[in-house]
Amino acid sequence: MTRSLDRRPNIIRFGADGWQARLDDGFDEAGVRRAADALGLLWADAHPGAEVVVGYDTRHNSADYACVAAGVLASFGLRAVVSDRPCPTPVASWFCSRRSDAIGVVMLTASERSCEYGGLIVRGADGGPVSREFLDAVEQHISLEPTSDTGEYQVENFIEPYLDDLVTLVDGVAIAGAGLSVVVDPMYGAGAGVLAQALERLGCEVTEIHADVREDFCGLHPEPADPWADECEERVSSTGASLGFLLDCDGDRAGVVDEDGNILLPHELSPLVLGHLVENRNETGRVVVTLTCSARIARQAERLGCQLTSVPVGFSRIYREMREGDVVLGAEEYGGLAFPSHLLERDGLLSCLLVAELVAKSGRTVRQLVRDMGDKIGHMRYTRRDVRLDPAATQAFRNVLPGLNPESVAGRLPVEVSHADGLRLQFDDGSWVLIRPSRSDPVVRVYSEAPTEGERDRLLDASCGIVRAGA
Repeated sequence: MTRSLDRRPNIIRFGADGWQARLDDGFDEAGVRRAADALGLLWADAHPGAEVVVGYDTRHNSADYACVAAGVLASFGLRAVVSDRPCPTPVASWFCSRRSDAIGVVMLTASERSCEYGGLIVRGADGGPVSREFLDAVEQHISLEPTSDTGEYQVENFIEPYLDDLVTLVDGVAIAGAGLSVVVDPMYGAGAGVLAQALERLGCEVTEIHADVREDFCGLHPEPADPWADECEERVSSTGASLGFLLDCDGDRAGVVDEDGNILLPHELSPLVLGHLVENRNETGRVVVTLTCSARIARQAERLGCQLTSVPVGFSRIYREMREGDVVLGAEEYGGLAFPSHLLERDGLLSCLLVAELVAKSGRTVRQLVRDMGDKIGHMRYTRRDVRLDPAATQAFRNVLPGLNPESVAGRLPVEVSHADGLRLQFDDGSWVLIRPSRSDPVVRVYSEAPTEGERDRLLDASCGIVRAGA
């Protein structure tokens, strides 16, 4: 079928990855049909007859919406292939990247958001993000009315071939020999049964929690961070497990719990994994991080002799650097890690397997490994605070921010100033602050890191004062 490319935009708006909205405020079958209709139109126009991979998480109606989207895509002559069960985003991305004629991924998920949200994420042929220009074009071609057109689609098992490949990426003999006991918490998300199966194949003793189907997630936000990690932390501590792993709802981010039941901060996990990649696996390449990442990964990169590339916030910017090549690790502030030798997308499952491999081969516990790393690169204290303003005040602050260059903050003189993504001030002892307005909400995010909590908080308080004065 064909129709004109001249369509008007409407209230469906695509963020960095795709479209997310509350289930009671616009995310419904009609919206999914309209979004899939625009995607099918553009993909079929550029790549007639190509394949599109469709996956989904465990949220309310995600499976049904995936089938609806696949039918709409198929109505354009595209060959839509749907997962036969809920699957993590990195699984769908990996599956697409291995299909020679696949043009992209449609993933029905709202990632770490609560159960009240639905989402439709779009990925490209290599499994990584699509361009902002493409998402803008999709928005411009979303019809005001949902299409009723549908076509036939296929159903395939995405997870088994992914797992077959995943377990070959780590040293299974070393992991099996270590006799690790692991608690896995998929947080009622699409990783249920997937990470646990990979670890069991590698010889771990696995206890899985929050793996049953609960569309309300039992009130849990599927985000691998405190307080949502409390039950996993308690289970690790009470059972004497070697470590614990958590996945967010679509599996692109992971959390790691040490043997004492304490979750690692993303700013501990990223440099820990980097050290393992370089020192134990002999991998080389650049390290790409967002400007909001901890100084610890920069120090680790320097210690290991890796070139560091810092980019503004947004995984699409890390992705662009990975496409240039010579990258060993891409890292986000919130703990998303990408391994370009495997996939140009974050993969929380591989992050977990690499930590298991590190523990197995080192003979050290997670907490011992973190302490050892801190002794080598120094200990830092990191935090973020959101300053909420009304929309007009937020815009006023955005307007003045490019010309803002404070001579001192909390009595300290900056040695380096950057406006690459907000305002970032660096100090002589490695401390820093970053003031960055949100692109989508009336919020100014203020980040601070310093060797002590007291110095960190003084810098944070002073920087928040700068925001309020500027607004």
